[in-house]
Amino acid sequence: MSFLPFGRPQLSSAEKIAAAETEMEMIAEMMNRLNQSCVKKCIQPEYREGDLSKGESVCLDRCVSKFFDVQMKVSEKMQADAQMRQG
Repeated sequence: MSFLPFGRPQLSSAEKIAAAETEMEMIAEMMNRLNQSCVKKCIQPEYREGDLSKGESVCLDRCVSKFFDVQMKVSEKMQADAQMRQG
C-alpha cells in the first residue's frame, strides 16, 4: 500500500481480489433477488407452454426495468448521504 499524501492508497493484489469477490457476490445476490421477485410476480406456477406468453414477457420487461431503476435511485441516495457525512 502507498501512503503518499495524495491520491488513493494503492491496493495490494489480495485486496483487489477480495474486492472483486465481494462485488461478484453482491451482483449475484442482486440478480437472485431480481429473479425471485419478477418471476413470482409475472409467471404462473403452472406452466402451460414452453415459451413465455406476450403478457408474461411484457410483465418481466417492466419488472426488470423498475427493479434497476429503484436500485439506481437507492445507490445514488446512499452515495449522496455518504458524501454529505464525509464533507
